Amino acid sequence: MLRRTLLAALAGAPLISVAAEAAGPAVADPENTLILQLKDGPVVIRLRPDLAPKHVERLKTLARKGFYDGLKFHRVIEGFMAQTGDPRGDGTGGSTLPNLPAEFNPMPFTRGVLGMARSSSPASANSQFFIMFASAPSLNNQYTAFGEVVSGMEFVDKIKRGSSAANGAVTDPDVIVKLQVAADAK
Repeated sequence: MLRRTLLAALAGAPLISVAAEAAGPAVADPENTLILQLKDGPVVIRLRPDLAPKHVERLKTLARKGFYDGLKFHRVIEGFMAQTGDPRGDGTGGSTLPNLPAEFNPMPFTRGVLGMARSSSPASANSQFFIMFASAPSLNNQYTAFGEVVSGMEFVDKIKRGSSAANGAVTDPDVIVKLQVAADAK
């Protein structure tokens, strides 16, 4: 099913970005496309190695290892973003790979844009990332944007929200069913 979804998306009209103003031309490139399978359906993500090559490579490396499969959306804030990528499920964990230096770029944090989570240090991104529900200009040039949802944002919108009293922590979180590079999709 994932392969059929991707092929349909790639074979149809050119991919239209929810962040088109920063996207440049849409490119149907399976090596730089991720398929994020959620409980409600697949989300196709266009990666931007032209803007954040180290971050894109990290996501692809971890996806190919199956690192993200089954991980929780541990922090989800209505009208802001959904965060995942922590094997501990509480926002304190990462992969065994070294942290990445920031790759700040001109891509604005608008609806559907993906960014790397980090601590207060700009050189602390590792495996956690977030998907924007809405624009947040305060994140521009403060976090690394590395991709954007090109289809399936309606499934991202269905991710369970966390409590505002708990800074978005989700008690019964949704999980990533599977995250894979489209070139590897079966």
